[in-house]
Amino acid sequence: MPIKIPADLPACAALESENIFVMTEDRAVRQDIRPLEIAIVNLMPTKIATETQLLRLLGNSPIQVNITLLRTAEHQSRHTSAQHLERFYKTLAEIRESSFDGMIITGAPVEHLPFEEVDYWDELLEIMAFAQRRVYSTLYICWAAQAALYHFYGIPKHPLPAKVSGVFEHGILHPECRLFRGFDDTFPAPHSRHTEVRAADAAAVPELRLLARSEEAGLALLERRDHSQVFMTGHLEYDRDTLDAEYRRDRDRGLDPQIPQHYYPGDNPDNVPHMYWRAHAHLFYSNWLNYYVYQETPFSLSAIVEEGMGRSPRA
Repeated sequence: MPIKIPADLPACAALESENIFVMTEDRAVRQDIRPLEIAIVNLMPTKIATETQLLRLLGNSPIQVNITLLRTAEHQSRHTSAQHLERFYKTLAEIRESSFDGMIITGAPVEHLPFEEVDYWDELLEIMAFAQRRVYSTLYICWAAQAALYHFYGIPKHPLPAKVSGVFEHGILHPECRLFRGFDDTFPAPHSRHTEVRAADAAAVPELRLLARSEEAGLALLERRDHSQVFMTGHLEYDRDTLDAEYRRDRDRGLDPQIPQHYYPGDNPDNVPHMYWRAHAHLFYSNWLNYYVYQETPFSLSAIVEEGMGRSPRA
């Protein structure tokens, strides 16, 4: 989908170089259509890289998508300049009276902490409550998926004996699910986490449906049955070199990380990593936008609130 973003957002040049259809604000105002409104709550420290990854997957289709970038007000980023955040990001207080067709909430490197000890936990609860009332479908990624499953359904996260890092093959449990339209029988996806949500815990919740799992990496994808919430424990949005950068960062810190599995040719970090999940990544995000957002969301965003169409569970 053509995504409407500021012309000076750093992701703009990168996406245009890849022939992703980026629409500047000046051009967008001349189109007499009702675009999709998508909010991205970016909890990652590497905000510019994450922006680019997600915008790449949301772009390049006939429907215009307006992007609103959100950050937490309570957390001070050490990796992204204050000028960038002030220029391109809003906080919940600034959009509290708005509604959105879809929302994406990213992961965050805070797995080692109990949820309640994360410094922006209370604000994240407010954001998730906002999504209940004013967002038609919300996609939670990695730690955000764990946080939402814990908050809404009481599903705990469990520490793993070793970090799950690499690209893993996943079996599809419900091939009729529209998120998998056009998928092969199995699909690869990167994972990078120290904790897990166990399939048995999620399967015990009647409102949830398990969608995909990996023999090596565990539960990968599940949803609320009314499509208002989708939970992804991996990172289909990752670039070719994201796991490589994480591995080298941890190695340079003296953490003795394991080499990401099924990633480097010959398991040799000196080799350029394989990139073999991007086609399914594009397909997944296109399917979410098309089948869970565009074809179901009301034409008037006010109807999400007025008609109770923000359908997530009431915590």
